[in-house]
Amino acid sequence: MDAAFIAVAGIFGILIGSFLNVVVYRVPNGRSIVSPPSACPGCGALIRPVDNIPVISWLKLRGRCRQCRTSISVRYPVVEFGTGVFFSATVGWALLDKPLAAPAGSGVGLALAVVAYLYLAAVSVALALIDLDTHTLPDRIVLPSYIVGASLFGTISVVTGDYGSLLGACVGMGALWLFYFLLAVVYPGGMGFGDVKLAGVLGLFLGWLGWGPLVVGAFAAFLLGGMYAIVLVVTRQASRKSGIPFGPWMLIGAWVGIFGGQQLWTAYLGAFGLS
Repeated sequence: MDAAFIAVAGIFGILIGSFLNVVVYRVPNGRSIVSPPSACPGCGALIRPVDNIPVISWLKLRGRCRQCRTSISVRYPVVEFGTGVFFSATVGWALLDKPLAAPAGSGVGLALAVVAYLYLAAVSVALALIDLDTHTLPDRIVLPSYIVGASLFGTISVVTGDYGSLLGACVGMGALWLFYFLLAVVYPGGMGFGDVKLAGVLGLFLGWLGWGPLVVGAFAAFLLGGMYAIVLVVTRQASRKSGIPFGPWMLIGAWVGIFGGQQLWTAYLGAFGLS
């Protein structure tokens, strides 16, 4: 049964990935994500339903528009397939590792928790790509995430009668937001307020899982981002003054905290005899 849920999540993720391609392209330009329908960027021809099947259509058409043969970026099917894998991994983590059992219980609570982290997975893909493309983290995506996360976690608390995890989410949101805010004030050239607003969202989702995921998720962003920056400088692909989008590393670090934060935190404490 778990394998079936994971497979369905993957298929659903591929469909969501197709929508995320639209979000990544249109949101930074201030365009609607609903209309007009998708069209070829070369000739402007509307994409037929039969040519809009995620991954399969791109392969069938060999990455080109049916009408004008304009090349269509390979990033489209990669995002679609990658989102499917991401969704499968998220559901697999939830069902097999059972990290949500304590804060969410079972039944409705567990289902809502899975929805919450699938939402974060979709948002993570969109924001990472937009930040890489434009060095921005749009409020149109970041700010509603506070409402979605708080609403889902609040509902879970009402259903289960356990408000401890909700308190942890609020503390995580405030703590990570404040930490990034102070960094932005002290070093404005290296940290933007888009990062500050995203930090609050990630703190909300990490804090709901506990202190281990929160601490590991926050630390992993700086560790991985710093390592990447060092590699760029050493290989002379960037200088010390180059601007590197930090949003993707915040998101990757957060997912390190989500998927393995509690285990890493427990191992760390055990190494120093603190567990």
